[in-house]
Amino acid sequence: MASGFYQVPKAVNEPIKSYAPGSPELKTLLATYNKMYKEEIDIPFYIGSKEYRTGNTVDIHPPHDHKHCVGKYHTAEREHLELAIEKAAEARVKWAKTSWQDRAAIFLKAADLLAGPFRDKMNAATMIAQSKNVFQAEIDAACELIDFFRFNVEFMTEIYNNQPQSSAGIWNRMEYRPLEGFIYAITPFNFTSIAGNLPGAPALMGNVVIWKPARSQVYSAQVIMELFKAAGLPDGVINMVTGNSGMITDVLLGSEDFAGVHFTGSTPVFKSFWKTIGNNMDTYKAYPRIVGETGGKDFIWAHPTANAQEVATAISRGAFEFQGQKCSAASRAYIPNSIWKDVKEGIIKDVNSFKMGSPADTSNFINAVIDDRAFKKLSSYIDQAKKDNDAEIIVGGSYDDSKGYFIEPTIIVTTNPQYKTMYTELFGPIITIYVYEDNKWEESLDILDKTSEYALTGAIFSGDRYVIDIATNKLENAAGNFYINDKPTGAVVGQQPFGGARGSGTNDKAGSVWNLLRWVSNRTIKETFVPPTDYRYPFLG
Repeated sequence: MASGFYQVPKAVNEPIKSYAPGSPELKTLLATYNKMYKEEIDIPFYIGSKEYRTGNTVDIHPPHDHKHCVGKYHTAEREHLELAIEKAAEARVKWAKTSWQDRAAIFLKAADLLAGPFRDKMNAATMIAQSKNVFQAEIDAACELIDFFRFNVEFMTEIYNNQPQSSAGIWNRMEYRPLEGFIYAITPFNFTSIAGNLPGAPALMGNVVIWKPARSQVYSAQVIMELFKAAGLPDGVINMVTGNSGMITDVLLGSEDFAGVHFTGSTPVFKSFWKTIGNNMDTYKAYPRIVGETGGKDFIWAHPTANAQEVATAISRGAFEFQGQKCSAASRAYIPNSIWKDVKEGIIKDVNSFKMGSPADTSNFINAVIDDRAFKKLSSYIDQAKKDNDAEIIVGGSYDDSKGYFIEPTIIVTTNPQYKTMYTELFGPIITIYVYEDNKWEESLDILDKTSEYALTGAIFSGDRYVIDIATNKLENAAGNFYINDKPTGAVVGQQPFGGARGSGTNDKAGSVWNLLRWVSNRTIKETFVPPTDYRYPFLG
């Protein structure tokens, strides 16, 4: 059998299509969207080589038109989870021994398929069931997931190329083995790319995975499974299950074959996983890997030297793209009094110009929040702000769920830097702003740093390089992704590895070599060519 030191294609970021009015890509995407919107899909869950339809189903409704049904998905029972563990173990026998170049080829093919024939379907599914506008779907469901697949392959080769030194007469080698057992991947509704990467990254490194997508993302998760199958991923390597989250977690974390969890979701849920895993340690064959990206209370801070219009645009985009339902979305801001008038004028003008409605109308900047639970939570905070003496809504503040779960982009200004919405994660199109006195800019940095339990993303704006240096150092632990004169959203694979610390997760940086390292178990191999035949050392004389 021929062999060689193979070089994978150089990873480059997938170009973002414009979807400008009249463009060919917009025409084909909207045609796909309209076709899928009129259909009702029946989504199974996947274990091994089989699709399962139990008859216990959940209907899928677009958030922007919640009376319309686009399909249903079937839910698993406990016995199905036990079967998934069994089938994953069977698949691992071959998959763990599959050459790295063959694993790489599958994910590189998936990237090319998504860049081509799967692009419209993946984007349309994300627009329909997650209510993303065309641009937000493109940068997420298409480009970022393509980037994850391509860059992960490149990062994998960097890991394998990292080898120890060898001295005379010895050959030292480092082997990067998949973990012994299965990985439990739990993915959120807000990014289709995360839904593909969390099971995909461990699988690329030779692991088998049991994947539970969020209930409100199953529609595009189905397309991800179709993509994996079209790319040639063997059966049982990634098993997709849907159903009761508590039951699924209970079964999987209780298995002796549980080897790790790859999670994106809420901080309380992730903390509960840590507790459960700790209590189950005597059950497992090895110490499980625990990798998670959780909540955020992401900030924008401006210095008096900042450009007011740049700050206003960062707030408008950073807080309200995809209805603020990004882990990285700006949800609190600290603005100096001297530029506040201009910033305020800019953001009010922007918000009043936003169009809101269905993603099918690509002139809409704002779409619906994900479901009724999010709608009720967000509207309650808006109602409370209307009552509080230390808060004022300067724009927005309306909501309507008669057709879809629409929350108007809302800006709250508070006189209290510890106002509840300055530290509580809302995950919606609401940002709270505290205006500080110019001469207290360093004090405002200290307040910012101590206000939130989270440390995911943050942005600072200043025209003074000394101030930038001071703020960067003071906020060293306040954000895992830190932006200077830019909004705190939009991390690009290969450019800004993503993740935060404190209450925001383990900071293992999705889309980087550091994340992939979590899914291998190293074995050091030392080979001696001519072993000694006498126990005596020279010092013995």
